[in-house]
Amino acid sequence: MTNSIIKTIDIAAPIARVWDALTDHEKFGIWFQVALDQPFAVGRPSTGHMTYPGYEDYRWEARIVAIEPMIRFAYEWPATGGDKALMDSGVPVAEWTLVEFVLEPAGDGTRLTVTESGFDQVPEPRRTNVMRSNDGGWAEQMTNIATYVAG
Repeated sequence: MTNSIIKTIDIAAPIARVWDALTDHEKFGIWFQVALDQPFAVGRPSTGHMTYPGYEDYRWEARIVAIEPMIRFAYEWPATGGDKALMDSGVPVAEWTLVEFVLEPAGDGTRLTVTESGFDQVPEPRRTNVMRSNDGGWAEQMTNIATYVAG
C-alpha cells in the first residue's frame, strides 16, 4: 500500500495568484471551505472550523511547517479522514499526516501538486478509510482552488 496521496493540476493563472490563494488564510478558507481563526505562520497552530455543507461542526486543526514563498506551503493535520465519530469522541488523534503544496511554472500558468504523506503511521482499518476519504477530498480541493483562482 502506498504511503501518500499525490494530486497535480495545471492552473491557468500565474504562480503569484495561486500562491496567494494557498497562503492567505482568508482566501484559503474560501476555496477549501474552512473559516480559519488567524493567518498562517510557520510553527504556529492553525485553527478554525469547516464551512463545507454537512461538516460545519468539524474543527480544523493544523500545524504550519513550511512557507517557502512561491514554491512550497506545508502543514500537518490529524489523520481523521473526516470520521465524525472519531472527531466527536474527544480523543486526540495521535497520527498526523503531512500536506505539501508545491508550485511550478507550467507554460503561462502554474502546476500545483499536493502530496499528503505519513499514512504508514495510521493503524488499520482507519488508514484505508482515511486515505480513501482524503484522496477524494484532494481531488475536489484541487478543482476548487483552480476554479477560485480563475474567478
